[in-house]
Amino acid sequence: MAPRTATHARDTAPPAPAGRRAWLITVMIVAFMVINFADKSVLGLAAVPIMEELGLSNSTYGLISSSFYFLFSVSGLLVGFLSTRISSRILLLGMTVLWAVAQLPVLVVASVPTLMAGRILLGAAEGPAASMSMHALYKWFPPERRALPSALQIGGAALGMLIAAPVVTWLIDGFGWRSAYAVLAAVSAAWALVWWRVGHDGPYDHQHTGTGSGGPRLPYRRILRTGTVLGSIASAFGAAWALSLSHAWLPAYFRTQMDMSAAASATAISVMSGVGLVLLLTVCPFVDALKSHGVSSRWSSGAAQSIAVCVAGCAMAAFPFVDASAPRLVLIALAFGGIAIAIPLHYMTTAEVVPAAQRGAVFGIVAGIGTLPGLVAPFLTGHLIDAADTQTAGYTTAFLVAGAVMLTAGAFALTAIRPERDAQRLGLGTEPGAPG
Repeated sequence: MAPRTATHARDTAPPAPAGRRAWLITVMIVAFMVINFADKSVLGLAAVPIMEELGLSNSTYGLISSSFYFLFSVSGLLVGFLSTRISSRILLLGMTVLWAVAQLPVLVVASVPTLMAGRILLGAAEGPAASMSMHALYKWFPPERRALPSALQIGGAALGMLIAAPVVTWLIDGFGWRSAYAVLAAVSAAWALVWWRVGHDGPYDHQHTGTGSGGPRLPYRRILRTGTVLGSIASAFGAAWALSLSHAWLPAYFRTQMDMSAAASATAISVMSGVGLVLLLTVCPFVDALKSHGVSSRWSSGAAQSIAVCVAGCAMAAFPFVDASAPRLVLIALAFGGIAIAIPLHYMTTAEVVPAAQRGAVFGIVAGIGTLPGLVAPFLTGHLIDAADTQTAGYTTAFLVAGAVMLTAGAFALTAIRPERDAQRLGLGTEPGAPG
């Protein structure tokens, strides 16, 4: 692959990131992701009391959980394309305001329609959250410095569960499940106020790249047909299947299948999230180190995300057959926490085959397609539980299906992701994700 000339690099390189401001934006985006996943997890953490109060079947609860994803992918796609024209500052502000509004319907009337309405609105507002906050973060860091900020951004998701599980459970047990919705609405609104004051687009915005029009562009069909983008979507798909199950069904599984109290279930979820956070903060900097020593992106970020999804899939299929509590919990932590590695890395591999001016739109497409399991997995799980002879048998079938999906997705990603080859075929040079 022919390297770019030094003159070209000087002509197209944007200014260096603004030190403290770059890390302030990183802190705000980590907080954004913490709130995002706390909002997303509240229904699952309150599943048992809500089902008991409203008399919901597993299938009905699964449908409510899946309703979160009715507009999730569509909004991710639409906002991804809007990001080429609208500031990340405005987009993230609008999302968090809608998060606050989405928590309010159940505070007025607690019913299946209001639960679904709130979840649909929340899903529409959160669909672009991960991809657009990553896009906003990338505007502050050059390609060779993105692994740690990316890990911190996705680490905010694990931190969200780490914090939300005990805090939201404490609110539910002490003040009723509605109190958790009210507090999360207030927190989302508070973040929006702070972001409006401090949030700005960074020097690696596409407007600073190449020409004033935003640098080189390619037909989207060419980008989306590369093995790297397709493989990145596959790894996102496998990770999202596990992630949607963890939000919708894992708290209920701990309560009903492992006879845990609400507090013990919250602790187990926090530990699992901690495992994901440790993996993120360990593996992602290691990926940067590998790249700095000349290891290709295919074998550093590409193989890491693919293998993580495959290993998590194996753990997912295995843990229902383990009787001892401690080994089962270890496998559960690996199944639901191990996929955390794949989430920032599939953005990194995608960014390497996308011109900076089109990065937000392609991130939206990858996120939109990659998160489609959320539309299927929670409802399918509820249906399998109701259709089985016992709840235990239903859960076992659901986790076997999840494991099969994850293994297939991870194996495909391992063979398809080849950023250097695809960047060369697209004529993007050695740093396609970089500005210029």
